[in-house]
Amino acid sequence: MTIQIIGGGAVGLLLAGCLAQRFEDISILTRRPQQKEHIQREGIVIYTTDGEKRHLKVTGTESMSKNPRLVIIATKYHALKNIYPLLTQLPVDVPLLFIQNGLAHYEEALLLPQQTIVFGSAQFGAQRTSDVEVHHRGIGILKLAVARGKRQDAAFLQAIEDEHFPLQWLEDAEAMLFEKALLNCFINPLTAILQVKNGVLVKNEAAAMLLKSLYEELMLAFPAMKEQFPFQAVRGLCERTAENTSSMLADRLANCPTEVDTIVGAVLQKGLAEGAQMPILQTLYQLLKAMEQQESGGK
Repeated sequence: MTIQIIGGGAVGLLLAGCLAQRFEDISILTRRPQQKEHIQREGIVIYTTDGEKRHLKVTGTESMSKNPRLVIIATKYHALKNIYPLLTQLPVDVPLLFIQNGLAHYEEALLLPQQTIVFGSAQFGAQRTSDVEVHHRGIGILKLAVARGKRQDAAFLQAIEDEHFPLQWLEDAEAMLFEKALLNCFINPLTAILQVKNGVLVKNEAAAMLLKSLYEELMLAFPAMKEQFPFQAVRGLCERTAENTSSMLADRLANCPTEVDTIVGAVLQKGLAEGAQMPILQTLYQLLKAMEQQESGGK
């Protein structure tokens, strides 16, 4: 029975490769026919964190499987509006795993009829370098949490785990997604506006002051998170990923829609609903929205 992955980006390709090492029938539903043809012809190639090159057999497709064993949705948030109708046509006993940044998809996905819905939070690095090649950039945990159903219905995901790809199961899916969105808020909007790599946020004095001010504002808005996210941990993340291009900056550079609404907008909405004052984050949000509008021709 097929395990189907929707999305041929970096995360989709990396997960497909990990699964293909343990299961036979792995299918990637792609947006572009060219990528589907490349995958059909060549399979996919993973470059592991220790430099190993692995060729793996994976099927490319432009249509949903009729009764897959599992569907992993590994697209950007803005693509989900076109995917939800496809998912509603699946049998209700097909487990779904959503791996997106931000928060907005949480309540949307739970409107689907499926009995088992799992959410993932990717803490690892992945970079797609062609339609079929992906580099595993840095070992990081894939956090998973079941929002509806039973964990045992998706337990075979545990087969992905190895020393280079650790898994962690959590109890609260919404809290897991919020924590990742909050962490993204420290880096994504600033790097996207300044158009710099992550490390500049601590190397550039003015940028570092702005990062510290944003941190203090968010910790005032969400004081329960301060113990989990001390400022040194945020600085450390910028240092460890110093040469990384944040996902929001990558989208801007590629002239693609960013995830500003599901990351910055969702955190902002949550804080304002709780009575917090968040002028810095509000300003960053409006700047990013203005840039998107300008870059899309002012529409």
